[in-house]
Amino acid sequence: MSTGLSDADLTNIDRHLAETDELLDTVYPGDSGSRQPVHTVYVPADRFTPDLASRWGAQALAAVEAGGGMESLAEQVGIEPALSGAVAERVAHKLATEPIEDLRLDFEDGYGDRGDVEDTDVTDAASKVSEAVASGSAPPLIGIRFKCFEKPTRARGLRTLDLFIGGLLDGGALPDGLVLTLPKVTTTAQVEAMVIAVEALERAHGLDAGRIRFEVQVETPQLVLGADGRSPLAQLPVVAPGRISGLHYGTYDYSASLGIAAGYQSMEHPAADLAKQVMQLAVAGTGIRLSDGSTNILPVGERAGEAWSLHARLVRRSLERGFYQGWDLHPNQLATRYLATYAFYRDGHPTAASRLRAYLAQKEGAVMDEPATARALAWFVLRGVQCGAIDAAEVLTDIGISVDTLAALAHPRPASA
Repeated sequence: MSTGLSDADLTNIDRHLAETDELLDTVYPGDSGSRQPVHTVYVPADRFTPDLASRWGAQALAAVEAGGGMESLAEQVGIEPALSGAVAERVAHKLATEPIEDLRLDFEDGYGDRGDVEDTDVTDAASKVSEAVASGSAPPLIGIRFKCFEKPTRARGLRTLDLFIGGLLDGGALPDGLVLTLPKVTTTAQVEAMVIAVEALERAHGLDAGRIRFEVQVETPQLVLGADGRSPLAQLPVVAPGRISGLHYGTYDYSASLGIAAGYQSMEHPAADLAKQVMQLAVAGTGIRLSDGSTNILPVGERAGEAWSLHARLVRRSLERGFYQGWDLHPNQLATRYLATYAFYRDGHPTAASRLRAYLAQKEGAVMDEPATARALAWFVLRGVQCGAIDAAEVLTDIGISVDTLAALAHPRPASA
């Protein structure tokens, strides 16, 4: 057969697409396949103690027992009776063994302006975090949220960041699960400034380049739609390649910035959905994870039942929309966080497992899945395994593969630790 493309033509095409190849490699590498926490718990930084996670777990279990037990709560918040028993048992175990997956010591809104007292508190916080990590009582992921880079708080935020990193290193080393949160971002320049700061800290302490990554909070309209009519969110992976680990939606700051009345500020307000959809579009394929925000309706007092039902519904809503992480602000929210999350994965597991088994066996059925869909199905099941909703033995029985093979199917590149 005759051909018309010469070697020179092919070389010219490669040359023309070199920048695209570089962009795909550096900005759109895909997800790492590592575990993503189902939530982030926020506590004022000066209230952290090494046993905080276990205390929150115990308080959550006590609240559930006082309300009639875990299985009763599961059915109360709408979990199918066929699932409630298995889910309740798993959640009780989770709260007893690993109640918090990701913890943020808050030096921003949850802490306030305390002047130079913050120096003492951040030094103390670094020491306590090091102690918790060394003793094994720390959650898998832990870190701080410092003050934003707007002019009035910039110096304070940078000093807190500097002292915290230095304090952790004085205590031995940076935790493997270190997470830093940059709040109230309005421009890409503030993210670039954060990159300058962490690069300087890495040089000063002899750390590997790229060791310090951070999250960006999406809680200002200017970050969703900039002054030039474009979304700065889409530029974040470009101006800070490999540095940003997540985008976290800030429910109440964002809603207030739009002038939404306090009584209508919610994770499910149409304005919130728009912002979160832009977040999804902006970082698709980059490996940057997404987190929904929080609800400030807490399950305490006489109306605890209503608040539990609301929280469980909002968690499920976020999961269905592709936000696999959210914020929790009170110990009593832990029960419904895990109940709703575990029910989501266990409810979808039989269908996902059946389709994966058919795909791997190349069997024809009512649904013919493509490789991209198979990866999505595998990633769904893998997330369920990573959070404790599904067992490795169930993967082997229901799909016929190991969790390692499932991970390779979900994401073809090696998962990071």
